Amino acid sequence: MSTTTTPPKDKLVGDLKAIIADAEELLKLTAGQTGEKLGDVRGRMGERLAAAKERISEAEAAIIDSGKKAARATDDYVHEHPWQSLGVAAGVAFLLGLLAGRR
Repeated sequence: MSTTTTPPKDKLVGDLKAIIADAEELLKLTAGQTGEKLGDVRGRMGERLAAAKERISEAEAAIIDSGKKAARATDDYVHEHPWQSLGVAAGVAFLLGLLAGRR
């Protein structure tokens, strides 16, 4: 899957946190409303918000963990193959220079 068509995971987590915050605010604002049906809906919404918060926390931890693993793997590779890493970096810099020079 291309990264241009899907949003980054950390932006998605941030958006979900904003939605949860808005839903919590809505629950607080409707707390003074009475009615059995409204109370039931608020209760279910509160439970679902708690579950969503838990899942978002887990997803955020997984994202951070995978980022750390990728950084460690890159660091290990660079230490094991310094000349190849230098060559790749020089090649990327050269290509970026070519692209920048065309504009």
